[in-house]
Amino acid sequence: MSTERVREILSWYGSDNPGVRANLARLMNTGVLAGTGRFVILPVDQGFEHGPARSFAPNPPGFDPRYHVELAIAAGCNAYAAPLGFLEAVAGDYAGEIPLILKLNNSDSLSKGQEPCSAVTGSVADALRLGCSAIGYTIYPGSGARNTQFEALRALILEARTAGLPTVVWAYPRGSGLSKDGETALDVVAYAAQIAAQLGAHIIKVKPPKDFMEQMEARKVYEKYRIPSDTLRERIQHVVQSAFNGRRIVIFSGGEAKGTQELLAEVAEIAAGGGFGSIMGRNAFQRTKEEALQLLRAVMEIYLKASTPQ
Repeated sequence: MSTERVREILSWYGSDNPGVRANLARLMNTGVLAGTGRFVILPVDQGFEHGPARSFAPNPPGFDPRYHVELAIAAGCNAYAAPLGFLEAVAGDYAGEIPLILKLNNSDSLSKGQEPCSAVTGSVADALRLGCSAIGYTIYPGSGARNTQFEALRALILEARTAGLPTVVWAYPRGSGLSKDGETALDVVAYAAQIAAQLGAHIIKVKPPKDFMEQMEARKVYEKYRIPSDTLRERIQHVVQSAFNGRRIVIFSGGEAKGTQELLAEVAEIAAGGGFGSIMGRNAFQRTKEEALQLLRAVMEIYLKASTPQ
């Protein structure tokens, strides 16, 4: 049963049909964080994006697609996200046990020196066939190929909406238009969240922003209006504000593998800054199952505490 908080969040998506809103509700009413409006999602697209050994050798059971969906279910995650092949390998055996998100575009790390632009590797029809609750798509603001990605995403969002599926957008600034530091600069991450919201994303995934400014024009505005940015908590608040003043769900990636205490400290700042949750891949599935379950439950405890009135 939906809580007042879930109903409030659903009210932000008033132009969507009942199917989209029902699937958003299912995502919010599943797992340990059910009813809180917070999310912990397990995404496993790294095998496609980075290669099998780089992704799964640290914890060899991860070579088996079943390992990941079982981990997400055991941990009490809101959802499990993966490309077509991984979901086809598990959707039938675990039907209805956890919401699935089909990642509709992916790229590999073999090609070098080109503008980042992921290939469409799945379809809305695939998502429906596999019983998914949402589709996922990556955009690279800053890439010379960004317009192609934006146009493809808009078409997919329209098709998915018609079929009753919400869209999760991975908004990862990258490409020749940005420096390496600029990919996680506060002004750029906030801009990426705004772009994803404007394109029609229901849930937006970005990286935690660093205390860095990429665009000189933006720096002047941040300084003029004294937008706080010293702490991660303040930067999270600004990114959430940039997604329609917090009226779009914004979740944050776990990023590169890091130590447990560092990761939990980061999650605590995300929760305190009003972030809606974490989407955590490598930091979970590259650990043993026992260690991953402990970590994911610790992350969920942080969001539960942040959702409880003090």
